[in-house]
Amino acid sequence: MAHWPTDPPVRIQRVLDMERGDSHTLSLLSMGSHSGTHIDAPLHFVKQGRSIDQLSPDILIGRARVIEICDGESIKPVELAQYDIRRGERLLFKTRNSSRVWQSDRFIEDFVFLSEAAASLLAERRVRLVGIDYLSIGGFKRDGGRVHRLLLEAGVWIIEGLDLSGAEPGGYELVCLPIKLSGGDGASARAIIRPARRG
Repeated sequence: MAHWPTDPPVRIQRVLDMERGDSHTLSLLSMGSHSGTHIDAPLHFVKQGRSIDQLSPDILIGRARVIEICDGESIKPVELAQYDIRRGERLLFKTRNSSRVWQSDRFIEDFVFLSEAAASLLAERRVRLVGIDYLSIGGFKRDGGRVHRLLLEAGVWIIEGLDLSGAEPGGYELVCLPIKLSGGDGASARAIIRPARRG
């Protein structure tokens, strides 16, 4: 599985296996807290920030909007201007990442990310959460820490590592539940969307 270059790799080891005569099957999982689809808690970049176990589930359950981004480099305010982004929204950004990065086990450096200017805009609008279709909301060696801090300090939670390849732009119901790690800076999560009900 692709992972951030400085993070621990994902390892799954079958410790016990009924195929080998054991009474049951059991695996050992070893990975960083920001592997695969995961949530960034404020504690990831903000000293004394809230940890993953302090996350209110209603932030990650409810109406969300998938916004398709055309810019091949980054998400910028000029492209977001057409979407009338409102306070409290959950925004999931579908970029060219969805069609190209998940086919490889190696880390892709030139993924589409949220620009610092766009992060400032979303923080000012007080959106509830943002999600993106690769392993970081910030760029690789380009303002990654600053983008995270702008959002997390403003109370905007972050979902990273989404696969939105099958999602059309529009309204959805989101359910994204992270592992509840005491004092966690982040946690793996299962994220699903379904078309939003009318009314």
